[in-house]
Amino acid sequence: MKLMIQEDVSLKDKVWFRTGGNARYFCEPLTVQEFQEAFQFAHTHNLQVFVLGHGANVLVSDEGFDGLIIHPKKGSLSMSEHSDDFALVTADAGVLMEEAIKFTLDNGLTGFEVFSSIPGSIGGSAFINLHYFDALMSHFLVHAQVIERETGKLLTVDNAWFEFGYNQSKLMERKHILINATFKLKKSTDVEVAFARGRSMEISRHRLSRYPHAYTCGSFFRNFHPDEVTLVKNGKKIIWVAYYLDKIGVKGALSVGGVQVSYQHANMLVSSDQATSTDIVNLARTMQEMVKAEFGIIPQPECIFVGFKEHPLHLTS
Repeated sequence: MKLMIQEDVSLKDKVWFRTGGNARYFCEPLTVQEFQEAFQFAHTHNLQVFVLGHGANVLVSDEGFDGLIIHPKKGSLSMSEHSDDFALVTADAGVLMEEAIKFTLDNGLTGFEVFSSIPGSIGGSAFINLHYFDALMSHFLVHAQVIERETGKLLTVDNAWFEFGYNQSKLMERKHILINATFKLKKSTDVEVAFARGRSMEISRHRLSRYPHAYTCGSFFRNFHPDEVTLVKNGKKIIWVAYYLDKIGVKGALSVGGVQVSYQHANMLVSSDQATSTDIVNLARTMQEMVKAEFGIIPQPECIFVGFKEHPLHLTS
């Protein structure tokens, strides 16, 4: 069956901020052939391509995206034997992390529960190397299938290929797109699985009590690199961007148009039904300017911008 390419599709309901314009073209591939058709369509029509996962870390321009949005379908999960102690789970790029966590626990496997209630798909999680405290997606990924954007060639790659780092992977070069990934997870006893389920529930309870869970992209700014800051506490550089945002008093107090800084976390912006992406940009720029005025440093976004003709925020001091 030929891949369906839709035109003039709203992206508001596909990103967590619920703002932004339409995609000129939009498709939802599942098979390798459909992904290859999508890239061929983009090459033929000389289109920019953006691969949109769960939309939890994305801000779309109010003018939309004048190219092709590839939104992988959810796909499937499967399990295979690896050893007496571990099993392999393969998940398509569009599978949501919450679905993967449930699948692994239901099959007596533990490890993924540490990522409970973090929104995202397998593809997006591999892209950013999903993390929660010391746990990283890269700790579990064994190998994956990716498509080379320019050629449409399907490649099987191992963990080292991704060049994983904190909030970092080779996928960020945007030369390849993840099709599926295989993870190594621990086979566990019934008691261990029950403990993991309880841990999952507690992590979810903790996150829902501390952070907004709708109309946001989570942490808007990344933490600073050690060489970007000079403040020291207990012998260590203060790299946490929320520290600086708390100090300038924006939490629950600063707003622009239909968007405000969350009362729960100073690094999270929450939109409303009346918000626009321009509101979000203007609020973020104001926060950057306030931190610079107080500390001489500029927070840099972790959020990904789509459809903007130029980068909308301050990038240098």
